[in-house]
Amino acid sequence: MKVLIAGGSGFIGRSLIDRLVQAGHTAVILTRRPAMTDIPPNPSIRSLHWDARSVGEWWQVVNDTDAIINLAGEAIAAKRWTVAQKDRISTSRIDATRTVVRAIEKATRKPKVLISASGIGYYGDVREGDLDESSPHGDDFFARLSLQWESEALRAEKHAVRVVTLRTGIVLHPGGGAMKKFHLPFKFFVGGPLGPGTQWMSWIHREDAIRAMLFALENQSLSGPLNITAPYPVTMREFCRTLGSALRRPSWIPVPGFALRLVLGEMADVVLKGQRAVPRRLLQAGFSFKFPQLEQAMSDLMS
Repeated sequence: MKVLIAGGSGFIGRSLIDRLVQAGHTAVILTRRPAMTDIPPNPSIRSLHWDARSVGEWWQVVNDTDAIINLAGEAIAAKRWTVAQKDRISTSRIDATRTVVRAIEKATRKPKVLISASGIGYYGDVREGDLDESSPHGDDFFARLSLQWESEALRAEKHAVRVVTLRTGIVLHPGGGAMKKFHLPFKFFVGGPLGPGTQWMSWIHREDAIRAMLFALENQSLSGPLNITAPYPVTMREFCRTLGSALRRPSWIPVPGFALRLVLGEMADVVLKGQRAVPRRLLQAGFSFKFPQLEQAMSDLMS
């Protein structure tokens, strides 16, 4: 299978590309950098330049592409959330997804499937109860963004393309994402829960996140939203206690909400709020998690 990947330079995208190639697929990467010089030469991997806003010459590769995976967008935790940064987070996702769909519209031979990123922020701040893919969307910044983000991807259905939107939770791996930021304070014995500690964290081991993406790619019966989360969410307090235990460090210094807002701006709401998202549709489709429990995941990641 020939797979076009938009936004393949992150710590999820890199691992996904490796797994695709290992499975015998060919990967074409759309990148805003002139060249992906840090990827080892491989005849199964090719990179093309795009600006993530306009349909350039790269669109012609869509004609012989079997699938498109869209992971493009400004990193959520890259910078403090100012008005300008929130705009970059939003427009980078909407523009990239809209551009991918325009390329599909232009192609004479359409891909069979578009798998497009989203997030469990779709559900907003929900303190109690499980949230599956049928749950309503919320009304905060990221919920509204996720709704629009998914709507752009779903436009490809008009061209008989199967569309899957990945409502991904907190992806755990020492090489990036949330764990990289949590690890440092624990290393210096000052780790602890952020905010009240009672907010839910819907997490997933990176290995299971990649496996779930490949499962969605290959399972033709799946379309629409998928919660990419482990079956057993935990509270912030449980998460930090488990991480501290894996690192052999205490988890005893909570970080108050007002301090987070001073440092992170409105982004603090991402960690001070939460939701208990569960992967109902993945489980119903027969997907098997390697790391369903946080203790298993932490043990593997810290080994």
